[in-house]
Amino acid sequence: MAKTIPQKSKNGTSPSDNGAAAPESLDQVRDILFGGQMRMVDSRLSGLEERLLQGQAALRAELSRQIAEVDDAQKKGLAVQTERLTAERTKRAEDLKALGAELKEALKGLERRHLKLEEAAGIADAELRDQYLKQSAAFSAELARVGERLSTELERSATALQTEKLDIAALAGGLTDLAARLTGGGRSAGKGGSRG
Repeated sequence: MAKTIPQKSKNGTSPSDNGAAAPESLDQVRDILFGGQMRMVDSRLSGLEERLLQGQAALRAELSRQIAEVDDAQKKGLAVQTERLTAERTKRAEDLKALGAELKEALKGLERRHLKLEEAAGIADAELRDQYLKQSAAFSAELARVGERLSTELERSATALQTEKLDIAALAGGLTDLAARLTGGGRSAGKGGSRG
């Protein structure tokens, strides 16, 4: 496509030089000199813009997809964690119930054991009391026997002492009589002899 360039005069103006034709011719010159390159640059810019828009759309789609995936993964993870937490709460509640039941059973066992110990202590106290009463009765009976034996022995000793005292008194009385006779008999013999 060959374009004819208007001839310029020596002073730089074209023969059909008027005020409106100058910009038009300048555009024509510019189009002749740079038109192909400008179209190529425009084409490249259009292609680049189109690629940028496509890349931007692809990035947006990829970002949306990844956000959706992350959101789904988060929802799934949250659901799993919620499920786990619910299961753990249920398990802990069951464990607490079982522990409460075990504690109640242990308390009942302790109460039974306490009652048995109290019963055993009562029985032991009763047995000790019975043994004490039996020993006390045995000691009382032994003391009564010993007291009786001592009383009998004391009475026998007192009777023996009184008997000995009577014997001694009788002996003393006899000796006194004998002495009196001896002393009194000599006098009466002397008197009788002097009488006779």
